[in-house]
Amino acid sequence: MSDINSAVPRRTSARASEPALAAALPARERLLSLDVFRGMTVAGMLLVNDPGTWEHIYPPLEHAPWNGWTPTDLIFPFFLFIAGITTYLSLSSRRARGDDERAIRNQIIRRGCLIFLFGFLVNGFPYFTWGDVAGITDPSFLQRVGDRLMHWRIMGVLQRIGVAYLCAGLLTLRTTLRQQVAIIAGLLLGYWFVMTALPVPGEGTIGALLLDFPERTMAAWTDRLVLDWSSAGLGNHLWVSSKTWDPEGVLSTIPAIATAMLGNIAGRWIGERRPLPERLAGLFAGGALAMMTGLMWHWVFPINKSLWTSSYVVFTAGLACVSLATVMWIVDLQKVQGWTRPFVIYGVNPIVAFVGSGVLARCIYSIFKVTVGGKRMSLEAGIYQTLFASWMEPINASLAFAVTFVLFWYAILYVLYKRDIILKV
Repeated sequence: MSDINSAVPRRTSARASEPALAAALPARERLLSLDVFRGMTVAGMLLVNDPGTWEHIYPPLEHAPWNGWTPTDLIFPFFLFIAGITTYLSLSSRRARGDDERAIRNQIIRRGCLIFLFGFLVNGFPYFTWGDVAGITDPSFLQRVGDRLMHWRIMGVLQRIGVAYLCAGLLTLRTTLRQQVAIIAGLLLGYWFVMTALPVPGEGTIGALLLDFPERTMAAWTDRLVLDWSSAGLGNHLWVSSKTWDPEGVLSTIPAIATAMLGNIAGRWIGERRPLPERLAGLFAGGALAMMTGLMWHWVFPINKSLWTSSYVVFTAGLACVSLATVMWIVDLQKVQGWTRPFVIYGVNPIVAFVGSGVLARCIYSIFKVTVGGKRMSLEAGIYQTLFASWMEPINASLAFAVTFVLFWYAILYVLYKRDIILKV
C-alpha cells in the first residue's frame, strides 16, 4: 500500500489518486477454497458422527476423552470459523448492493433463530419416546409424547451454531476491528475467570480445581441451573448421555461466539483487496501465532472441546487459519482444483446435511428395528453386522459403515446440486 501511495506525485489531490489506487488493486474474487473448506468440515462431521459401532473407532476419529484434542475435535470449531468468514463476506456484498443495516440485522436474527429451531426440532424427533418409558409398563402414545417432552434436549450442535452466528453477527455488525478484538478478549478472559477463579456453588472450592470433573465444573452447574427442570416436575433437558451437564451447554456457548467472531475477522482480512499471496501469508502467520498462544494457555486452562475453553478457541482458530490458507494456496493460487467438486457439493447445502443426517441417524440407530440371526436390533446394527462386520475386522467394518454413510449423503447432495436445489436460511 505504501509503495502505491509513494508513486503518486505530492501535488496530486487525494481524490484524484483514488481511481489510480483502485485500478492498481485486484478486484475481490470468488474463492472456491471457502466452499471446499466448508464441505470438508461437513464430510468430516458425517464421518465421525456415524460409525458402525462406537466400540470400535480409530483414535483420530474419536473425541479426546476430556482435555486435549484429536482431529475430530477440530470439526465443530472449523465450521463455526468458516461460518464467521462467509458471514462477513456475504454481508459485505449486501452492503455493496445497497442493502440497509436494518435489513442486514433482521437477516442475521432470522438465520440464527432458524438454525437454532432446526437443531431443536431434530433433537425432539420423532416427538415421542420409542423405547421403554420409566415407571410405565405399557405406555400409551400420549404418554410416550409426554415422556419425550420431559426429556427433549434443548441445546445441541445446530443450536450452538445458531446462537454463535446470531451473537457474532450482531456484535460485528457496527463495531470496528479494535472493538471486536476487545470483545473477543473480554469473552475469552471473562470465561477463563468464571471457570477457574469463582467458587462453584455446592462444591466448596474454585473452578480451577474441578476442571477434570465434567459434572462439577461451573459450566455443568450452569447447565443444571438453566436446563434441568426436574425439581419443578418438568423434566431434565440436558444431554441424555450425561444428565448432569451438556457438551453444548449454556455457559460454554459464550466462548463459541468468540470462535465465530475470529472467523469474521479472518473474513475481513480475506476480503481485503490485496494480492492473494499477501493474504495467505497473513493467514499463515496469524494462525501460527494463535496456535502457539492456545498451546501456552493450555498450561493453565486446558484445551477442552466439551468446555469450549478459551485455549481451545484460540488454538482451533489458529489451526483453522493455517488449514484454510493451505487449501486456498492449493485451490485458488496453484489452481489444483480437480479434486474439489465433491467437497463443494458437501459445502453448498450444509443445513440439508446437518438436519437430514441427524434425522436419518436417529431413525436407523434408535427407532427402526430389524431381526438378524434371531436377535432384535437397530436397523443400523443389522446393516453393520450383515454387510460389514461379517467379513471385516470390527474397527475396519465400523469405518467402512461410516464411509458408506458419507457416500450415501454425497449421492443425495449431488442430486440436489445438479438440480440447483440449495436450502438457505
